[in-house]
Amino acid sequence: MFHLGIPTSRAATLVVSDDLVVRDQFYNGNLRTERAAVVLRLAPSWFRIGSLEILAKNKELELLQQLLDFVIKNHFPQVDIKDKDRYLALYSTIVSQTAQLVAQWQSVGFTHGVCNTDNFSLLSVTIDYGPFGFMDEYNPRFVPNTSDDEGRYSYENQPDVGYFNLEKLGDALKPVLKRSQVKQLQNILKGYERIYKDKFMELFRRKLGLLTIDEDDENLAAVFLKIMEDTKADFTMSFRELGEIDLREILNTKEVPKKYWALTSMADHEWFWNWVDKYKIRLKQEGIDEATRQILMNKTNPRYILRNWMAQEAIERANSNDFSGVQELLRVLEHPTDWEPEAERAGYASRPPDWSKSLKVSCSS
Repeated sequence: MFHLGIPTSRAATLVVSDDLVVRDQFYNGNLRTERAAVVLRLAPSWFRIGSLEILAKNKELELLQQLLDFVIKNHFPQVDIKDKDRYLALYSTIVSQTAQLVAQWQSVGFTHGVCNTDNFSLLSVTIDYGPFGFMDEYNPRFVPNTSDDEGRYSYENQPDVGYFNLEKLGDALKPVLKRSQVKQLQNILKGYERIYKDKFMELFRRKLGLLTIDEDDENLAAVFLKIMEDTKADFTMSFRELGEIDLREILNTKEVPKKYWALTSMADHEWFWNWVDKYKIRLKQEGIDEATRQILMNKTNPRYILRNWMAQEAIERANSNDFSGVQELLRVLEHPTDWEPEAERAGYASRPPDWSKSLKVSCSS
């Protein structure tokens, strides 16, 4: 996530022991032993929306104010600690930053898995990686978490869940606000949808090699995603291959070379070639040549992401004391947009294996 440019906590160290622990990975009574391990995580702060909620719920208002002021002093220099409306200013900042963070998640197909208020950082960084996953085929209802049968935290629901969590943050602030200030909370929260949508479109324009704004861009992006959904095309590689392919060549032949396996899936859709025509017109309006478009898109769209099947293969090797797979993944994912021969040989940019479709993770993964 860090190397994709998304605000996130980091893993500093991972220590593996020979001691064994008993785990029930999928909460189904199927116990297994695993080697114990300790990961050291780093973040600017670990305070979450839930950190404030619990104080408000327990009516520990003095402590709530102390924590709010501490967070402002140490992490929000743009908020004047002496301002009587400082908590509103803090709320406004968190609403804006959270909306942008969720848009960034959506732009890379990342699904957190457990987006409750205790897993949402006050600093709007991605924390508490558990049953998360990056989408393979584009499916708005994608759920990586084996225990989320209802899809509450699905990919498509993340923007709404972000709004819900910020609403709960506003509730936690109410006990330390004046009545006139409480009325302003909802007005601030109303801005969430616009901020999210603006950031989402900014990111998806860039994924399409567009830097200027056109009123039809939203439809252009939506139709591309719809074609991906209908054809079950790969989210990451569809954008990446669109940046690698020569549009002039495929428009002349009306055929996508087989090496572009993700776009090949999309090319059979009845809307695809009409979409490519409209995309070409939009690029002409942008005033961007084919080579420049390809450079911009290939700097934006990753070729390699941490797919669950890749992680699973590295885990299985690590269980046999072979950590070379882990090291290889780390090396490749530090440069997710760069074409890498060893990553290609490992199939990291190839069609995911069929067995990967059954992979699910849990909070114990």
